[in-house]
Amino acid sequence: MKASDFIALFLEKKGIKHVFELSGGMITHLLDSLNQNTKIKIVTMHHEQSASFAADASGRILNIPGVALATSGPGATNLLTGIGNAYFDSVPTIFITGQVNRHEQKKNKKIRQLGFQETNIVAMAEHITKASFLINDPSDIPQIFEKAFRIACEGRPGPVLIDIPMDVQRSDINDETLISKDDNFAQILNSIPENKLEKLTKAIKAAKKPLILVGRGIRASGCKDDFDLFLKRVQVPVITSLLGLDVIKFDDKLRVGFIGSYGNRWANIAFGESDLVIVLGSRLDIRQTGADTKFIEKRKIFHIDCVKAEINNRVKGCIPIHLDLKSFFNRFDSYTEKNNIQFKLSSSWLTQINKLKLKWPDTKELSPVGINPNLFIKSLSEISSKAYAYTVDVGSHQMWAAQSLRLKSNQLFLTSAGMGAMGYSLPAAIGASIAAKNKPVVVIVGDGSMQLNIQELQTIVRNKLPIKIIVMNNQTLGMIRQFQDSYFESRYQSTYWGYDAPDFQKISTAYGVDAMTISAPQEVEQGLNWLWENENEPQLLQVMIDEHTNTYPKIAFGRPITDMEPFVKPIEMEGT
Repeated sequence: MKASDFIALFLEKKGIKHVFELSGGMITHLLDSLNQNTKIKIVTMHHEQSASFAADASGRILNIPGVALATSGPGATNLLTGIGNAYFDSVPTIFITGQVNRHEQKKNKKIRQLGFQETNIVAMAEHITKASFLINDPSDIPQIFEKAFRIACEGRPGPVLIDIPMDVQRSDINDETLISKDDNFAQILNSIPENKLEKLTKAIKAAKKPLILVGRGIRASGCKDDFDLFLKRVQVPVITSLLGLDVIKFDDKLRVGFIGSYGNRWANIAFGESDLVIVLGSRLDIRQTGADTKFIEKRKIFHIDCVKAEINNRVKGCIPIHLDLKSFFNRFDSYTEKNNIQFKLSSSWLTQINKLKLKWPDTKELSPVGINPNLFIKSLSEISSKAYAYTVDVGSHQMWAAQSLRLKSNQLFLTSAGMGAMGYSLPAAIGASIAAKNKPVVVIVGDGSMQLNIQELQTIVRNKLPIKIIVMNNQTLGMIRQFQDSYFESRYQSTYWGYDAPDFQKISTAYGVDAMTISAPQEVEQGLNWLWENENEPQLLQVMIDEHTNTYPKIAFGRPITDMEPFVKPIEMEGT
């Protein structure tokens, strides 16, 4: 069997329904084999970075590897941002790159390049993948592809890169190994000692102000249902990281809110006042805790994580439980059942949290000229019940969305967190909608981020995807502009000075996506109703925001997580 035919059939046997790519000479064999031998949908993007983001979104939704292909040289290097994004946000993905023929590889020669577009992408990707392979022996293909899928999915998920020379792709290989193997890659780590479960259950029962902090690990490990049962049992209020927003629905009585640098003020205060925190699928990074980790360490913290090095990394003094979440939930459930342990919700603590919510509503943090972005996001989510997911870009709009979206139990929130890659949301929406069998997806993007991958409007039109695009246009790079207000005496180099944005309504119309612009509060209702007049059509709503609208609340850098701007000023220069 031709090697590229084998690879195509292997992907299909693994349940891959679609791949994302931008064609190039070194992947023509693979594309032809996919087209001729499988029912896999080949989604052609207009930039390899977009293909990588689309594969990332697909991997998040399906919890099986999203797949992106690119040719050698610039095609491969254009994937790197998306590869890093999947690595930092724990997304199972497979990236397949074409490489020059084996006889064109420079190998150990002291030259820069031998073959045209020859690039050592394996070495470049080494530190942002779980594994990277260059296949120079065609007989290694079955074993390496099987291994790549296992690695991408087991433990903390992430990307794997496979680089295949063109002459290897067209080689003949033995097809006897084309067998669909067991895809249950859940990694079972060391058993948790019963004394730790005893310590945890006693801590929950004794705590007066307990909280659970959830992150993307819940969804990444496929444990959403297990978490729901755990929460029903322990009755502990929940705070979320940016990537944990969709773990608990907005109107759940146990949901507190979003914490961190731009977290809901009431949620950060509750975090500061808690006496017990149980961390599930979150790594307690600086965006969640602020720079002052000693303040966070003043409470008892149980940290459950499948990566031992993440525990007691920044935040010290945590009680470590090194276990994958699936095993943790199963063993906690068994232990409490066996010992007939019952938990009771602290009504006084919940009442205190609800009073904080009433005192510090997200929609009253700002008093801008024109449209209030938090109020707009609230209204958007209330009318977007048919949205399968929100894909949100990076910038001020990302934080407004995290602060004010009212997510329902079946809605997903996808964004670039660890990498913080502008340009993520539009191609991610393509990957998300296709993975969800063409269900509607809402994009929330700023004017700066929109211009990074705006060409994918054509991909949306060609594939007839029901993607609703919200461009929050403040004619500036708002989050950095706010940073310049704080630390550079409002010198707006490259954010307002020397930067501009086009009329996205005109550009959208040129691509064939119907568009509308609103610029005043009284136009919001009309614009949102228009957005959902036809749920099966792509549409773009440009929302004009005053350029001096800030993102509040915001942790005053160098201070505890409860001290937030604009009422408190930072005492240190932000380093992140």
